[in-house]
Amino acid sequence: MRARDLRALIGDAFSMPREEDEPTGREGGDSQADHGSSADSTAAHGSSADWAAATHSATPPTAPAPSPAPRTDTDTEIEPDTASNSNSTSASTPSWPTLPTPPPSPGRNAEPHSPITTTTTAPAPHHPRSMAAPGRDGELRRTFPAFGPRAADGEHGFAETWWGNAWVRALEEGALDAKRLARGRGYAEQGNVDAITVTPGLVLAYVQGSRPRPYRVQVRLRTLDDAEWEWFLDAAAERPGHIAALLDKEMPHSLAEGRVRLLPGPGELDPHCSCPDRGHPCKHAAALCYQTARLLDADPFVLLLLRGRSERELLDTLSRLSAARAARAAQEKGPVPLPGVRATEALAPRQLPPLPAPLPVPPHPQQPPVYPAAPGGPDPFALDQLATDAAARAHALLATGRDPVAELTLWQDAVRLAAARPGSGLTAATRSLYASLASAADRTPSDLARAVAAWRQGGFEGLAVLEEPWDPPAGRFDRARPLLLAADLPAFRPWRNRLTHPRGHVQLRLGRDGLWYAYESDPGADDWWPRGTPDLDPVGALTGLGSSPES
Repeated sequence: MRARDLRALIGDAFSMPREEDEPTGREGGDSQADHGSSADSTAAHGSSADWAAATHSATPPTAPAPSPAPRTDTDTEIEPDTASNSNSTSASTPSWPTLPTPPPSPGRNAEPHSPITTTTTAPAPHHPRSMAAPGRDGELRRTFPAFGPRAADGEHGFAETWWGNAWVRALEEGALDAKRLARGRGYAEQGNVDAITVTPGLVLAYVQGSRPRPYRVQVRLRTLDDAEWEWFLDAAAERPGHIAALLDKEMPHSLAEGRVRLLPGPGELDPHCSCPDRGHPCKHAAALCYQTARLLDADPFVLLLLRGRSERELLDTLSRLSAARAARAAQEKGPVPLPGVRATEALAPRQLPPLPAPLPVPPHPQQPPVYPAAPGGPDPFALDQLATDAAARAHALLATGRDPVAELTLWQDAVRLAAARPGSGLTAATRSLYASLASAADRTPSDLARAVAAWRQGGFEGLAVLEEPWDPPAGRFDRARPLLLAADLPAFRPWRNRLTHPRGHVQLRLGRDGLWYAYESDPGADDWWPRGTPDLDPVGALTGLGSSPES
């Protein structure tokens, strides 16, 4: 029975631990192993049955099972001060609990057995799938892939550039526990930091600790206000070398350490971690800070984004400032002297003979020549009309100094040209002209015919009365209705600048020039056409209409 127990003891000592036996609680495996050792020593002085049971459990039933899994870190961030004085190997070296020594057989002079210990190789660290979201990146959000492991280099700084080392220096000088910094640096060198997301004022990443689930870590930094950005941009645009250095992924000392300090100082980094450690910083936050220094090495615009501005916005602003400075410098710089005569000398006042008196203005424009008709050529009548119109405009410009047509829109000029065509009625040539002008102005020939009637009634003001209702001030418009009633006319209905007969066949419209314009329509059709001659008196404007306004 004892030999069988001894064989079971040896077999269990070299068996691999089961996954359900691995610890999942907080850091405390060392203390539990100590309890297990005391339980083993107790079992060594008991009966053989107790000793055989101890081979299957190295700890008493009331204590949790010792952890056979290798430990690379503790999940509880509140570390005891005596951790550095441990007589065992470092936390990265796995150790197994000592198995109990079997009691000597009664009646035999057997020497006590030495404790049987076993060792195993630590499994490869498990790196979880990235928890970053690069698909949400934009101008003010950038996600960088995780850095791989790298060999520790204690002789040189962690970063490779002066600004990256300045970031590390701000971290280390503001930390309260050098041991946590060392372990955080080890995490960074082992590649335990997942993809890093940088936004204005915030660096975010997940850091893998000893537990299967990584910790969510944030490092916050104050963003610059508008006045500080203005100072920084002025300093960067003042020297073209600063812009060239930034484009080459370099950070000049004079730019980063000027009036506005880009790099943080001790205590300016504000770390936050989901682990229970309240250290400042915990090892997970320290690992993220160390990896952020490597980001700054590769691209100093990460620091500018962290301070509040994106790379594209900064480069666009610097380009504008640089162009404005160059323009001001070119204006302030005097003209380059050129050989020859200076313009001031050539244009110096001299005695010149007086100009001849201008010729008298002709009383009226002359008639253009007659254009012959040619097969496939332009319409000679249309050419004659255009030439006549050009001569009339030139005569007005010569006599008054201004062109009355220059301020017209395309539609107004088309109406003017159509109204200037002599004759009445829509002949075949007139219909062709109306169709061409209406198509050019994106209107219908009917609209053009109505507008021509308004232009012939009152010119530009008549066209405005046709197309633009407006709200006249009190006075002339309010006095029109009593005047119409005094002329034995019915009460006209007012609407804005218009007075309409109750039957709906006669209408008066007040123009901005103070004249009344008469319109007619079929009763109830609301198809108003200009009629008659404008007049200052509303009753006079109704004189000469085809239909009787009294009815």
